[in-house]
Amino acid sequence: MKTKDLNPEKLEMAANMLKAIAHPLRIAILGYLEDGRELTVTEIHELLEIEQSTTSHHLGILKDKGVLQSKRDGKNTYYSLKHCRLSSIIECINSCTD
Repeated sequence: MKTKDLNPEKLEMAANMLKAIAHPLRIAILGYLEDGRELTVTEIHELLEIEQSTTSHHLGILKDKGVLQSKRDGKNTYYSLKHCRLSSIIECINSCTD
């Protein structure tokens, strides 16, 4: 599929997803959620070594823009990539910054 084949709504959605991802911490979050991994806010904030409230803020942005999905299990909320193909963005970023 070529960009010209996308309708304006899909282009807007794609642009919003890319804007949401375009932050160093959010790129790192996506990297931790590759390969179908599901992590809690606590696990992500420990991996990133930042405040839990900051982690929650970034997760909320990614979820709001359709990048992440969440599921509740008891007291924990698990986050994962909404679309497994988003992992290729991380691969692209890694190869483009070498």
